[in-house]
Amino acid sequence: QVQLVESGGGLVQAGGSLRLSCAASGRTFRNYPMGWFRQAPGKEREFVAAIGWSGVSTGYTESVKGRFTISRDNAKNTVFLQMNSLKPEDTAVYYCAATSRTGATWSRDSAPYNYWGQGTQVTVSS
Repeated sequence: QVQLVESGGGLVQAGGSLRLSCAASGRTFRNYPMGWFRQAPGKEREFVAAIGWSGVSTGYTESVKGRFTISRDNAKNTVFLQMNSLKPEDTAVYYCAATSRTGATWSRDSAPYNYWGQGTQVTVSS
């Protein structure tokens, strides 16, 4: 069983930065690919970034490439999302997720992720 707790959200001006953290409980965390998703008001949850269990393989949605960086520290059971050059359209609730269903491979689809955090609000003002 894995429990996920996000932190680091807040209000920031356009062009600013935030670093989200996702702390995981459970000894098997290091075996699981992890993802960040976000949901803006009135919109469906969308993929943001993901990382394989070793931290080598990563993927991003096109709109955040070059601005966001996902990383993980398996010794500290934590996944990070560094967000730079934030835009108002990045405003959303951000969720981290883990999957025990895909082996070593991360997914852009939310369906395989079977563990979710409660979310953290990110608001970017113009």
